[in-house]
Amino acid sequence: MLKNTVKDHPSNIGKDSGRGFCVAAIQMASGPSVSANLEEATRLIEDAVCRGAKLVVLPEYFCIMGMKDTDKLAVREQPGEGQIQKFLSDTAKRLGIWLVGGSVPLASPDPDKVYNSCLVYADDGQQVARYDKIHLFGLQLGHERYAEEKTIKAGDKVVTVNSPFGRIGLSICYDLRFPELFRLMDKVDIILAPAAFTAITGKAHWEVLVRARAVENMAYVIAPGQGGYHVNGRETNGDSMIVDPWGVVIERLPRGSGAVVATIDPDYQSSLRANLPALDHRTLQPC
Repeated sequence: MLKNTVKDHPSNIGKDSGRGFCVAAIQMASGPSVSANLEEATRLIEDAVCRGAKLVVLPEYFCIMGMKDTDKLAVREQPGEGQIQKFLSDTAKRLGIWLVGGSVPLASPDPDKVYNSCLVYADDGQQVARYDKIHLFGLQLGHERYAEEKTIKAGDKVVTVNSPFGRIGLSICYDLRFPELFRLMDKVDIILAPAAFTAITGKAHWEVLVRARAVENMAYVIAPGQGGYHVNGRETNGDSMIVDPWGVVIERLPRGSGAVVATIDPDYQSSLRANLPALDHRTLQPC
């Protein structure tokens, strides 16, 4: 059964969202070396911070894109332990930012599977939210074959977190195809959608899905992706983007590694929601 888990953090108390703030979506082409990926992530995060970002979101599988699907089992971590989680915590604290690890392989009860977990760290280095990917990708199209259920254990909780930037809803990649997930979040100000879309499905559906989730929920969507050719032979879509509540792509990066930085304006979002109160006009509610 899906449960909606809302988390809060002491730094939110007494704060409002202000008149705008910078956010960043990091695009990578990760490989099989965790240490090399973390080094590249550091460079890109620091670039985003130099450009003013206060909330930085890494893509799915930022820490490892192995030569085979089972490689992530070898680097799985226990919750609260390990070099990947330490990297995220230390970097958030060192740079004074909210940092989101798009997905981290965490241990599950099944020794042959991991949770694919999106982890959120506040600017004091404290982990404030964890979302385990619910919808597991499967594809048989031409020469491409994917079956995430073979190495990933699905999560069962819808997760949102209250932050200084507003209420944030967490999702990962394939989740974008399931709008009911985002409805279960109720009203969120920002949706995070770290991804590793394939080149084929991404070209066809990535932008329309990201923009649709923004329009339906009148929310900003930060969608960082893997983008390029990987040493394992896989090609990912890239096209990391930040989309506003009207469905407008504010900034994007078609290919290659880099940081997509844009300003989120809570006043603009509030105005849109006041003038078009579609979220208040809902009559069909989840069971």
